[in-house]
Amino acid sequence: MNQRRIPEAKPLFIERMKKLLDDAEFEKYEKILKEQPVRSIRCNTLKISPAELKKKLEGKGWKISQPWPKYPEVIIIESELEPGELGRALEHMLGYYYIQELASMLPVMLLEPKENETVLDLCASPGSKTTQIASSMKNKGTIIANEIALSRIKILASNLERCGVTNVIITKKEGSALCERLKKQNFEFSKILVDAPCSGEGTLRSSMKTYLMWNIKTIKKLPKIQKNLVEFALRILSPGGTLIYSTCTHAPEENEGVISDILDQFKDIKLEKIDLPVKHREGITSWENQVYNSQVKKCARIYPQDNNTEGFFLAKIKKIK
Repeated sequence: MNQRRIPEAKPLFIERMKKLLDDAEFEKYEKILKEQPVRSIRCNTLKISPAELKKKLEGKGWKISQPWPKYPEVIIIESELEPGELGRALEHMLGYYYIQELASMLPVMLLEPKENETVLDLCASPGSKTTQIASSMKNKGTIIANEIALSRIKILASNLERCGVTNVIITKKEGSALCERLKKQNFEFSKILVDAPCSGEGTLRSSMKTYLMWNIKTIKKLPKIQKNLVEFALRILSPGGTLIYSTCTHAPEENEGVISDILDQFKDIKLEKIDLPVKHREGITSWENQVYNSQVKKCARIYPQDNNTEGFFLAKIKKIK
């Protein structure tokens, strides 16, 4: 694997990561950050089968692999392509595939949306997970895809159209306010995805600007927003329903800290065991003098060095009937 020059991480970030990983693991973590990230796509089964897409791409001379047998729609591009070729290819423009990082596909796999369900994607743009949900539902049922910024809604709408998604209603509202309004209308969802805004520590391999933007003040500020989104979303989750909380950061304050507070607040929920096609580590139960609810062990920490992916965090919340 070719190594590349990367910016120098801020000392406090390194200090925090060393608290999360032992010396040997931190060395592996630092090493993987210098490697080019894997190029991956997700076959859009609303328009084409994985087998048909595989045939088309290999016919173009692309070398591909399908790493997870249970999920043949997940495809890794092994061959060297020209810069930008992945996004310029006819198959991409026709909506046959969505360029999506491997770890980014995991929340929807965990959510397991089914045909004819009612699903809420609370922080939807740019649409990678919304289109994945629609694909799992075969365009049957209803998805509410919410986004607060108009500029991002335009991107979301464009991706939904390109992928042939027809069962989505786009809303533009602050997440908790939308949930509150839906609650007043007695509206409930069987599945909810809260892919929350976060500090993005897990995206260092694909986004060099994360090195420069990293700030402990952001990490201390975000949990209030994240908890607010989950809290209001849970109020419109049907009994027996599932809510997936995900971030692309390693910061415990935004991950286990948020989930622990939610578990302490809501007595009609529980965390469920996570089953994913990648190596994942259990949630941590304490951080910087904070002791978390013991259930957070059931959360999943995805580290780049474990699967050659970006970093991610996932929690699967079930509302007790």
